[in-house]
Amino acid sequence: MGRKPAVDEKSNFLSGRTAWRLVLLLGLVSLFADMTYEGARSITGQYLALLGASATVVGFVSGFGELIGYGLRLVSGYFSDRTQKYWTITFVGYTLNLFIVPLLALAGRWEIAAILIVGERMGKAIRTPARDAMLSHATHSIGRGWGFGLHEAMDQIGAVTGPLIVAAILYFKGDYRTSFSILLIPALLALTILLTARLLYPRPRDLEVDNPKIQTKGLDQVFWLYLAAVGLVAAGYADFPLIAYHFKKVSLAPDTLIPVLYSVAMGMDALAALFFGRLFDRIGISVLIFVSILSAFFAPLVFLGGKYLAIAGAAIWGVGVGAQESIMRAVVAEMVPADRRGTAYGVFNTGYGLLWFAGSALMGFLYDVSVPSLVAFSMLAQLASIPLFFMVYKRQYEIK
Repeated sequence: MGRKPAVDEKSNFLSGRTAWRLVLLLGLVSLFADMTYEGARSITGQYLALLGASATVVGFVSGFGELIGYGLRLVSGYFSDRTQKYWTITFVGYTLNLFIVPLLALAGRWEIAAILIVGERMGKAIRTPARDAMLSHATHSIGRGWGFGLHEAMDQIGAVTGPLIVAAILYFKGDYRTSFSILLIPALLALTILLTARLLYPRPRDLEVDNPKIQTKGLDQVFWLYLAAVGLVAAGYADFPLIAYHFKKVSLAPDTLIPVLYSVAMGMDALAALFFGRLFDRIGISVLIFVSILSAFFAPLVFLGGKYLAIAGAAIWGVGVGAQESIMRAVVAEMVPADRRGTAYGVFNTGYGLLWFAGSALMGFLYDVSVPSLVAFSMLAQLASIPLFFMVYKRQYEIK
């Protein structure tokens, strides 16, 4: 009987090592996946403009892609919980998400490119709730903020590398079509590693031994309050294609430099995910209040500033994205029991996407009408989330 604690410690140690390996494998998948589609997204704004699209079209396509993508997550998340086919759904989503990117090289009209861009977002939507549910199990024993933060950091290594590859291709007299074609290579690497992870860890749920009690009712009120706060942040966050469109229109940066600026933003994303993920494990959701204040200032710097202020704004934009893609997912795992997380991530991402679409479409329209109005809307929407985050903090953490 006296040896039991030692056995438990060894079991926990082995479980922790297994969890780390799964997080690292899924991180590598995301690294190469982001190298593929973030490399493409760094030039889709300019590419659409080259094919004859207006700023309103760019804003609408970007927002509509997110709308369809996030809306589909509601179905995907529910289906993953009902079927328990998390790996299968994840693989199908990644396949669609990644293989569409090289097809952009064949688009001769902006309408065709727009359909492909939306299709790529659909693939991401299919796989995200199932993948995040598996990550929530793997991060249980290592700290969810740190685990999701590490995953996001690896994700953003790919998001930095992809645009740099594209920038290099453009610099050495390549063109947009060549850039899209070369991204097939990291797409194949991502799918190979995903299959390896599936073979090694067929049941990620087993990594979360002391699951929270089963919940038979709907999602708690605090979850919906949190979703409202995150939705305001999403509504006020401009998608990078609109930022790239602005850089090109006002000649703030040449075509070859715009992907580099995107890489700078993704680099800040990675650093922010690690820093704020660790901070989340220590102080909880209150960290999002600080992030919301900071990220609100990206819009005036990007859209009203000169060259150097725009670079600073792009870096702050990346910090906000890092928080959204790491901490915000970790919070959901803390709020929702294991058996409902696929559904919760689907609901969360659908609400997020609806407001992202509304905000993106509106900001695209405002850009054509009045850039200062775009900036004012972006800042006010993000700052309005702070009282809601504070209410969530009071209900979810101080009660404990």
